[in-house]
Amino acid sequence: MATTTRIGVAIDIPEPWGSQLTRRRSEAGDPQAAFTPAHVTLLGPTEVPTDLLAEVEQHLVTVAYGQPPFTIHLRGTGTFRPITEVVFVTLAQGISECELLAEAIRAADGLQRDSRFPYHPHVTVAQDVPAAALDAVFDDLSDFSARFDVRSFTLFSHGGEGPWRPRRDFPLGG
Repeated sequence: MATTTRIGVAIDIPEPWGSQLTRRRSEAGDPQAAFTPAHVTLLGPTEVPTDLLAEVEQHLVTVAYGQPPFTIHLRGTGTFRPITEVVFVTLAQGISECELLAEAIRAADGLQRDSRFPYHPHVTVAQDVPAAALDAVFDDLSDFSARFDVRSFTLFSHGGEGPWRPRRDFPLGG
């Protein structure tokens, strides 16, 4: 029986904004804040055979090499309600680059994922918490703004307990 590893690929939100958004998520009562720092997901949690991790990493090297560094501008809030109970910080810049990266990452064998929803780059700041907490986060971060250069993305792994652990960074543009 082959063992698997749960992986994810994301762009970390740099300081000081990353800890600010993670802290606000925690204050909303979202239990995932303790395990998942603020990020833009490129590949959500995906089980891959552990013996294929080297191939996955090589694929990510190729993907990263083909994408030059770019800028993300986070601005304001959005929500997926009433479809799902999520409030997020929106991307005002960097959407297309994230979409291209996500598509290229999922092109590898074993990384295609069925998803209930189309890919929409964002930074989750509250999920599956009471409506009042969702409303408060939506209002509190409505004027949030951060602009930063993205020079890499990160492969994370999760062993089933505790926080996601970074495995490797992949510099953009070679």
